[in-house]
Amino acid sequence: MARIAVIGAGTGAMAAAARLAVAGHRVTVYERTETYGGGVRRFERDGFAFDTGPGLLPLPAVYRDLFVKTGKEPLEDRVELVQVDPSARHVFADGAGVSLPNASRAGVVTALDEALGAGAGQRWGDFLVRAREAWDRTRRPLLEEPLWPDWPVLAEREPYPSVPHKRLLRTRRATTLAEVGAWELRDARLAALLESHALAYGLDPRTAPASAAVLPYLEHAFGTWYVRGGLRELARAVYERCVARRVEFVFGAEARRIVVEDGRAAGVEFADGTAVAAEFVVAGVPPRTLDRLAGAAVRPADGVPARRGLPSRLTVLLALRGGRPAGTAHRTVVHTPDREAELDALFGLSPAPPARPTVAVTRPGDPALVPDPEHEAVTLTATVPADGAGPIAGDALEAQADRMVTAAERAVPRLRERILWRELRGPADVERETGAAGGAVPAPALAAAGGRLLHPANSTPVAGLFTVGGWSHPGGGLAHAGMSGALVAGLIVEGPEFRGSR
Repeated sequence: MARIAVIGAGTGAMAAAARLAVAGHRVTVYERTETYGGGVRRFERDGFAFDTGPGLLPLPAVYRDLFVKTGKEPLEDRVELVQVDPSARHVFADGAGVSLPNASRAGVVTALDEALGAGAGQRWGDFLVRAREAWDRTRRPLLEEPLWPDWPVLAEREPYPSVPHKRLLRTRRATTLAEVGAWELRDARLAALLESHALAYGLDPRTAPASAAVLPYLEHAFGTWYVRGGLRELARAVYERCVARRVEFVFGAEARRIVVEDGRAAGVEFADGTAVAAEFVVAGVPPRTLDRLAGAAVRPADGVPARRGLPSRLTVLLALRGGRPAGTAHRTVVHTPDREAELDALFGLSPAPPARPTVAVTRPGDPALVPDPEHEAVTLTATVPADGAGPIAGDALEAQADRMVTAAERAVPRLRERILWRELRGPADVERETGAAGGAVPAPALAAAGGRLLHPANSTPVAGLFTVGGWSHPGGGLAHAGMSGALVAGLIVEGPEFRGSR
């Protein structure tokens, strides 16, 4: 039995802690804030409750596996999972709208044909077939196995089987997500549907590799799920599973240094001057924090390029008078009327909030989130810069929230006049809760693109020191964080020969 110190209580770190405790290790989690969950938080006021991080759960099988492997009670005994249908409604720049059935290719094809014209559904359906090929080619190395030592193979090879496209007397194949939309989908609205999945993760579709096609495929193939009471309930369930497996939590414990002796992690020192010894240290922290804790010793030896210029998110929490109308979609994506201006603002040389943003409108219809049926809790989310001159705040934050409300009125009639109050959660809040510089939000690992969308391996050049969570392999998102926990536990329990579950 080894003593294991886990720095951070994000979902990935807690997933690793629970698995390691079941394997017989003595695990203590040290969290600098006063609660668990990382970016999976909840805001409550006047009987209203809101998720301030992710609002939907992809790939629930990741957490089902965690609960199966760490105890007798399955996930569904701890939280109520609800499959969202439709998976989303999309409102496009030209006013057209479409509701996409959850995990039904035939239903999606029919819905797109009816909303956007004959042939639109077939083009999207054909795209999903190709996206599945990309998924099948990358699923194991990107999600289920430790990062390969020869990771450049993943960086150089584009797994998406793009369709040959004749242009200027030459035959070309799409290498970016934007090219997939323009050359294969051939409809600005379908392209917007495709690109919105990348934008939600802070990726510029003009430079994101074609392999990002797996993002909409995941939603289509595995469905979109909601946790009754909000996603914070999932974080609570994982925390309680850790406690049940005798994982100890110490809150308000800010790590100052990872102790390294003879090239091996030996413990953690804290800001209050105390220290603990450990045979293994698992760090669930962003790169800037890890660099501060251990310096050059942990800079990745695998050579994966460091990611720069990542956006953040702005979340607007709206308490509304009036109940949620029957038949309202759980999530509506309102697309910008000016794609190029939005992308230039977010990903240009001087990042700025876009004047007309793409906005995700979440309307759960969950009685647990409102004081009574005569009120509604609505969340608006948009991508905003995290870098440049610094994260937006103050008047700029309020102005961007106003723009988001204006955009959301295309999906929620009379929205402004229904608002009782609003709360904003911007990049500074994300930074405070997660420690990520500028409130940056990590994206899932993707193949191709020279490896710039891969993440550093979970093992480090320091023996006994491992990284977990969205800033390490296999990247950001709730499902990927859970996968990173499984990988780290496997590497510690089975050693460097661990190659993932079979």
